[in-house]
Amino acid sequence: MSLPPTSNDAMPPRDPSHPVNPQKTRTGLSRIWHATGYSIEGLRAGWHETAFRQEAVAAMVLVPASFWLGRNWAETALLAGSVLLVMIVELLNTGIETAIDRIGPEWHDLSKRAKDMGSAAVLLSLLLSAGIWLAALYVKVFAS
Repeated sequence: MSLPPTSNDAMPPRDPSHPVNPQKTRTGLSRIWHATGYSIEGLRAGWHETAFRQEAVAAMVLVPASFWLGRNWAETALLAGSVLLVMIVELLNTGIETAIDRIGPEWHDLSKRAKDMGSAAVLLSLLLSAGIWLAALYVKVFAS
């Protein structure tokens, strides 16, 4: 009794001298140049997400405000960094959601769990940032 062919049986063997991803063969400035282009494309893709746009607009206000609110370089970096962290986590969450959606539109418990955990990460980064900003505002207004 023979088993039906699997998807691996139908694929021809891959030539190891030809990498699947041409980015892996690049080195030096060429690699950095292309990686920068991919990063810019990722930011452009993120801009199409409403949540990322809202966070980017908030960052346009909050990052400059961190220089006013922070009393030294460490506080300024913490305030600005917490805002940028929210944007980073949002991009990662969007990447997770996009990859899950690429797999298929049908509902699956593991897909839901992955998306929920990405959303929870965004929530935690927002709470962290809000806590840092509220503490700095409290010190600026009440403790000075």
